Amino acid sequence: MSTTPTVLLVHGAFADAGSWSGVIAELQSHGIPVLAPSNPLRGLASDAAYIASVASQIDGPVVLVGHSYGGALITVAGTTENVVGLVYVAAYALEEGESLGELQGRFPLSSLVSNLKEWTYPVPGGDPAVEVTIAEDAFPSVFAADVPANVTKVLAAAQRPLAAAAFEETAVASAWKTKPAWALVAGADEAINPEVERFGAKRAGATVVELEGASHAVAVSRPKEVAGLIRDAVRATS
Repeated sequence: MSTTPTVLLVHGAFADAGSWSGVIAELQSHGIPVLAPSNPLRGLASDAAYIASVASQIDGPVVLVGHSYGGALITVAGTTENVVGLVYVAAYALEEGESLGELQGRFPLSSLVSNLKEWTYPVPGGDPAVEVTIAEDAFPSVFAADVPANVTKVLAAAQRPLAAAAFEETAVASAWKTKPAWALVAGADEAINPEVERFGAKRAGATVVELEGASHAVAVSRPKEVAGLIRDAVRATS
């Protein structure tokens, strides 16, 4: 069994596992095992259960890394026995019993809220459910202001929707109460108010790094710095 933790990268809404490509390359270049599964984006409880299942099947210790909504998932999934650390990247760090909507509601809303586009998807045996993406014309400024325009155009077209119900589901656990945490605050985030990121990180007792001028897509625009914080977590938990 390896003593070097495997890094399990959890992407957030409006993105896919490919958004971690630069971070994965950096971690692999330092010999750190890494896995970036596809996040279902169907709801807090079910998505967290999926991530917990993936983590539990990895031999040896795991450091969970969550971007954006992925932070809410690692907060719950991080209670899995072999998880030894949590890293929040421009992410939500929820308290047990708290929802994304409740945490966001404590602070001025970001530009994201007024730029969501609603879609529907079929639910077996029930009425269609609502999912959301970011309006394509608003995507660059809201999600990826520091990413080259040609890349941002592709990211906007390749968005993966988040089930709207995920905003109201509450966390059933807060793994940061028993596991060490690290957090990266994106200083120019227009998708999550940076104050939300700072508040959650402080409450979780996380070791915090703030990147001035970084957008929500900080893992795409500044992968070396993101990977650097993750490496700190790996070293501390090895």
